[in-house]
Amino acid sequence: MPGTRITYQQVTIYMRHRKRHNQVIAAAKAGISERSARRIDKQNEQQSSNKRQWRTRKDPLEAIWESIVVPLLQDDETLMPVGIFDHLCEFHTDKFSPSSRRTLERRIHKWRALNGSSKDVIFLQAHEYGALGITDFTHVQSPVTIAHEPLKHMLFHYRMPASGWAYAQVIYGGESFAAFSDGLQRAFKAADGVPKEVRTDSLSAAYRNHSNDDDLTERFNELVTHYGFKASRNNRGVAHENGAIEPSWTSQVTSRASAKNSSKLQL
Repeated sequence: MPGTRITYQQVTIYMRHRKRHNQVIAAAKAGISERSARRIDKQNEQQSSNKRQWRTRKDPLEAIWESIVVPLLQDDETLMPVGIFDHLCEFHTDKFSPSSRRTLERRIHKWRALNGSSKDVIFLQAHEYGALGITDFTHVQSPVTIAHEPLKHMLFHYRMPASGWAYAQVIYGGESFAAFSDGLQRAFKAADGVPKEVRTDSLSAAYRNHSNDDDLTERFNELVTHYGFKASRNNRGVAHENGAIEPSWTSQVTSRASAKNSSKLQL
C-alpha cells in the first residue's frame, strides 16, 4: 500500500521468489508493489556493477615484493613469514613498514599456494570394525636383562585399527614363520575372532619377496586358508602405510610388555 514502509523480511521474500518467477509474481508473493519491486531490482543491479576492481590504496609491498621477498621464498622453502618480516625490518626499513606485517603474511601464503613445490598427500584411512588386523614385529627399546645380561627378544604386535585393540607377545628369536604363526593365532584367540583381512609388511616368512607378485609362502597360504582371511601387505619401501601399528604409543606397549616379562624372568 502507498506510504507503507517495506520491511527487510519482504525484501528477502521477494529476492527468494525472484530467482524463480518474474517481477510481478515475486512482488505479489512478497506483498509489495511492482514499483517497489523495480526499485529493488535496480538497486541490486547497481550494487553488482559497483563492485570495484581496483586498489583503494597503494600496495605496501610493491617496493620489496618482487625484488626481495620472492627471491627469498624461491631460495628457501622452509623460511617462515616471521623470518622474512624480521629480515625486512632489520635491513629494509626504508622500503617496508612493520604495520604491513599481516599483508606480508597473506601474500606469502598465497604465493606458496600458487608457486610453491607440491606437497606429499596422504589419504587418511577409515577402518571398518572387524575388517582389518595389522601385524608387525617390534624391537624392544628397553631390553630385559637376566643377571645383568640383555635378553635377545622382540615383540609380535597385532592391532585392529578401527577399535585400537592390540595384542603383544614376546618372541625369543627372529621374525620366523613359527613366531608369526604362533603370535597371530594367539591374537585371534585373545580377540575372540578373525578379521576379514590381515596386513603385514614384506615378511619373508609370509611372502616370496623375490617374486614380482604377492605370492604367499606355502605355510602362510595354509594358515590363510584355515582361518579364511584375506592376506595383504604394504607396498615395499612405503613406511607410512604401516602407520596404524607404528605410532608413538607402540613404545608404551613395548615398555609394558617388557616390564611384565622382566618381572617374571628376574627371579
